[in-house]
Amino acid sequence: MSIIGEEPFPPGALEVATLGMTMRFGGFTALDDVSITVAPGSFHALLGENGAGKSTLVKCMMGFYHATSGQMTVDRREVKVADPRDAHALGLGMVYQHFTLVPSLTAAENLVISRHDTPSVIDWGKERKALDAFMASMPFRVPLDQPVARLAAGEKQKLEILKQLYLGRRFLILDEPTSVLTPDEADEVLGHVRGLCEKGEISVLMISHKFREVTAFADEVSVLRRGRLAGQGKVTDLSHADMAAMMIGSGAARAPMPRTGTAGETVLSVEGVRARDRSGLKEIAIDSLSVKAGEIVGIAGISGNGQMELMEVLTGQRAALAGEVKVEGRPYHATRAEAQALAVRYLPEEPLRNACAGRMSVAENIAFRSFDRKGTGQRFWLDGRAMRDSAAKLVEAFKVKTASLDSPIASLSGGNVQRAVLARELTGEVRLLVISNPCFGLDFSAVAEIRARIMAARNGGTAVLLMSEDLDEVMELSDRILVMSEGRIAYETAGQGADIATIGHHMGGHA
Repeated sequence: MSIIGEEPFPPGALEVATLGMTMRFGGFTALDDVSITVAPGSFHALLGENGAGKSTLVKCMMGFYHATSGQMTVDRREVKVADPRDAHALGLGMVYQHFTLVPSLTAAENLVISRHDTPSVIDWGKERKALDAFMASMPFRVPLDQPVARLAAGEKQKLEILKQLYLGRRFLILDEPTSVLTPDEADEVLGHVRGLCEKGEISVLMISHKFREVTAFADEVSVLRRGRLAGQGKVTDLSHADMAAMMIGSGAARAPMPRTGTAGETVLSVEGVRARDRSGLKEIAIDSLSVKAGEIVGIAGISGNGQMELMEVLTGQRAALAGEVKVEGRPYHATRAEAQALAVRYLPEEPLRNACAGRMSVAENIAFRSFDRKGTGQRFWLDGRAMRDSAAKLVEAFKVKTASLDSPIASLSGGNVQRAVLARELTGEVRLLVISNPCFGLDFSAVAEIRARIMAARNGGTAVLLMSEDLDEVMELSDRILVMSEGRIAYETAGQGADIATIGHHMGGHA
């Protein structure tokens, strides 16, 4: 690490700026002449679609990448950051989207071992006194003696931020910090972080896709598009439509697709279903759940409350110990023959891992449901031309961006993998569509497109069961909303007029 100027930085929040930062990977320019200044004590939001350059920018700032050109300054002095240790020495820290804590260790142990000067023999009496003094000065409260595995998601996120403050970081990069939190937990965490900014103790650069949080907590916003700075300004001067326009280059945010039609007969019914959870120690218990034709039923819940297990029961990946699943009044066990006969389709979470063969081509993946159902009698060889012709039409119709139909589907971006799977699953008659976290981690334009496809299926008479940890998504799409907590349906309400605070309380088990 090198610093232009020898005087130490003054205490308190840091000003951090990038000046003309550019990052090239061979012939590809991931970041192009980006200049952003985060004022001391400010809460600055960084927006942009997937692939816009956000991760590249913060990785350059933290020393994971070395910028091709451009500079970074800390408190208006140029710095050279060779690796993350240099960034840490300057007072820069990063809280990642996925937790980096050691689950089997207590909160106190996680804090102490994170220091670079942790002694080989730890005096826990001395360390606990120091930790208690540190915690007394913090707005967050977490149980120090509890193993991290037992902490709620909100407590883990608080601990991740506490760790950075404990290590003396005065500039924090937060990467999607509320992706696994309830609305109440998100507001609490970001409210405390903003309070630290207002006291002048830290500065924050937060990567987010959630306009509500940006508007509620950030002072300023910068928007990247295709590696370039597309716009920036004070949050108070910008509407959600303004931010969306900077992100996707259009004049306004896309309006939600209108709802048409009314709900019909029951398509999916789940009665008295019991199954073991992932740990094998708890039970998933769904007493009664139904979805009608032309209806979206959204299941909200924090990760780990049984949604994954319910999805696995409905897709035949987890055995039910009791109860019955019916589709169109017929017992359903999720065999391929049953799914084809009853027109049941799925969009599981992380489709590249759960619904695709990554090394196979885009055309082959799109053909998975239909390659053996052409009616030609050719059972022992594939009609490659027909597969490609069909895939080409669907790629165009669903706006799948791919270099070639022969490209491995793993080479596509997350949004385009989702579009390709939707193209496969929504082709032909679809009576029931079961979806899990369809837009997790995707950018604004991909989210808008995928949600529009789901709404179009609903308007066409498809019964849709939507499981999502994104409450905004559930609120936007659902005709009825269920809340899943501790493996059970804890609350139900109509989508129209639903109260987000009430739903959030039930998600957190505080009803």
